[in-house]
Amino acid sequence: MRLSAKVGSYPVAALALAAATVLSGCTANGDEPAPTVTTSAAPDVSPHESGPQSPIGYGLSVPKGAVQLGPLIRLRSEALIEAYRPELEAAQAEREAKLLEKAAEEAEPGETPTTPTPKPDDPPSDDSFKILDQSPRPDTIISAMRVDGDPAVVTRRMLAQIAALLPDTEVPTDDLGKVCERADDRIKRCDFTATGSTADERDVRVRMTVDPGDLTTRTSPPSSLRSPVMTLQLTYVGDPKLGQETHESNDLGDVEDVDETADASGLIWPRMDIDAAATTELVDGWTAPAGSTILLSGFRPSFAAVFIERATAADAVARDWVTQRIEGEPDKDVVEDLNEVGTTYSGSAANGTYYRGTHVMSARATTSC
Repeated sequence: MRLSAKVGSYPVAALALAAATVLSGCTANGDEPAPTVTTSAAPDVSPHESGPQSPIGYGLSVPKGAVQLGPLIRLRSEALIEAYRPELEAAQAEREAKLLEKAAEEAEPGETPTTPTPKPDDPPSDDSFKILDQSPRPDTIISAMRVDGDPAVVTRRMLAQIAALLPDTEVPTDDLGKVCERADDRIKRCDFTATGSTADERDVRVRMTVDPGDLTTRTSPPSSLRSPVMTLQLTYVGDPKLGQETHESNDLGDVEDVDETADASGLIWPRMDIDAAATTELVDGWTAPAGSTILLSGFRPSFAAVFIERATAADAVARDWVTQRIEGEPDKDVVEDLNEVGTTYSGSAANGTYYRGTHVMSARATTSC
């Protein structure tokens, strides 16, 4: 076995039509558009894969039989931003007053003092809350995964982790019929959400989805390699400021071993014949720009994680996608976290639909053998 490491910068624009989540798709009537049934050569996304046991958050990790595509998306929820907005605005006002005072001291007699005109930030830009003594940490984590192993087992492994994370919450680990929709005994999609308290008394909401592809056309989403697509979103839902006072535990304790037990549902995981082409419309009719690589995508929920070589171009994709769908200019929040910088653009359309696009710059290592 030969091990090799590749280290580099990975700008990723993750796009979605969403209501309170980057990876959840929703439409006015709840229907999903039918995928385009055309094919293209699958891109090589192996440099962007993170294997089993890669940490996600709160002790949860990529389950055996799955791989994560692209970096984790870490962002601040609307509730967290609003909780710290008064402190941020007060700090900004104080800084501007000091700049104006300094400008007045340096101005020539009779000259009207002006504060310096800020220059556009070059990616990565500073954390939006950097002016505070301590920036609030992201309270939402999203992982997009491809399921390469037995989908029933891999899904139950993820559910077992969620059950260990939320010990007082009922999480079905032995019957996928309780978390998955069916069509003629075939799994159409899985969508499970649980809210509860962790062992260290942190209130968390977890949403897990699994999209096997379109049963009618037997077509899987672009870049899914005919495999089911899993998403996991973790959100701290307790008091936003209280949640910043302590860090979450990464110890799940005992996790149920589901490998040796059968799934009681008896449901069948459908096999897909082809991947949809990279030109397929995704996420509210959006298509990946020329020169980009779709790392992973999904039909239900509708999302796309895209690799773009130039950081400025990736940032523009996320921003433009939101700007074209909302009224006015999008809100912008920049998070500096570990070795990554994430920029999230968001806003609401006239019909109340909330849109969010995130661009992540990540310098990380991947190992292959």
